[in-house]
Amino acid sequence: MLQTDTEFTPIAAHIRNNVMRQGFMTHVGAEVTDLTRGGCVLSVDRRPELLQQNGFFHGGVTAFLIDNATTIAAATVKGQAALTAEYKLNLLAPASGDRLICRARVVKPGRQVSVVAADVFCIIDGAEKHTATALASIAMIDQAIAPKVVS
Repeated sequence: MLQTDTEFTPIAAHIRNNVMRQGFMTHVGAEVTDLTRGGCVLSVDRRPELLQQNGFFHGGVTAFLIDNATTIAAATVKGQAALTAEYKLNLLAPASGDRLICRARVVKPGRQVSVVAADVFCIIDGAEKHTATALASIAMIDQAIAPKVVS
């Protein structure tokens, strides 16, 4: 039997609203394609202004997706504001193709710092190619990001 996390629904709606108000999200053209408790998927379509001189997605686009997706994933755990404290990014292969997808997941939630992992894939002819991986430390801010739901 599938259980619904009704407490997560308003948190997810609030996060989606806030994320899409970020100027850089709209500038890059990124979107939240999945949001779960402890997880976030961001993606962006290929556009000339996101590419470097050799026609690959710029590493800064990959870094941005990781930065944002890991912070968002950490925020979903308790509906708490979060900020990136640090991340280690390994670029594994040039990112080409039609789309970049970043999947972030909370490895260890914490009261003050959460550890979040992320992987980035590019889509080439419908297949995923792993292009980057990262581990982030996310500072948890002592404030709720969504209103409490009164039953």
